[in-house]
Amino acid sequence: MPRDGGAGAPGVDPRQLWPTSGRPHRGRKPAYSREAITAAAVALADAEGLEAVTMRKVAAQVGAGVMSLYSYAPDKETLLNLMVDHVSGELPTTNTLTGDWRADLKAIAHLQRAHMLRHPWLPAALSTRRIPGPNTLAFLEHALAALRPTGLDGGAKLEVFAQLTAFVAGHVAHETAQAAAARSPDRAAAEARYLAAVAADGHHPELAEALSAPGRPLTPEAVFTRFLDRLIDGLDTDWSRGAFDGSVE
Repeated sequence: MPRDGGAGAPGVDPRQLWPTSGRPHRGRKPAYSREAITAAAVALADAEGLEAVTMRKVAAQVGAGVMSLYSYAPDKETLLNLMVDHVSGELPTTNTLTGDWRADLKAIAHLQRAHMLRHPWLPAALSTRRIPGPNTLAFLEHALAALRPTGLDGGAKLEVFAQLTAFVAGHVAHETAQAAAARSPDRAAAEARYLAAVAADGHHPELAEALSAPGRPLTPEAVFTRFLDRLIDGLDTDWSRGAFDGSVE
């Protein structure tokens, strides 16, 4: 498989990507830095989308030969891991937690949404397993601390954070697609006419009733907040039923 290919690429040992020993680099100073290469890849993804990120384009951005980049990121999977952790450094991890896990979890979700809207390629990049780097781990640590008042065990806390992140990523992907569609007034009008015709055909009474109901605030922030409230309320119900301790099948 070409090194620019994604699925199935072997990647590198995480300890080589994010060494924890603090040992100084020996030998000749490298011509480029992994940080600069990663930043160039992030800038490309922000501007043109994840599909635009190729080793050739990243090399052009930093003024390097393509082959020289493979010593820093041997394949696209490794580069994606670096990119995800790079932007995770933007997420605050020192915010004071209130002790109210519901409020703290909602605040974390809103931070994630804003973060993914700044980097619309992130939901797709997170859709496959990623190796958590230091910035990602710092945010995870913050989220786990927010869940401490729940009394859940470690595995359940990790499940909750994964569920929350998946919810936010899916919502942002949908939100971004809707925003793109809204930029085409003709398409939006055609979709509205179609739904009106379907609701009036007599074969979809439930849909007709739903569409005729009083509208709710439809700003992206309001919609996200409503959905998030339902998710958090659902988690609270699950815990009350023992769904996270194995007592409910």
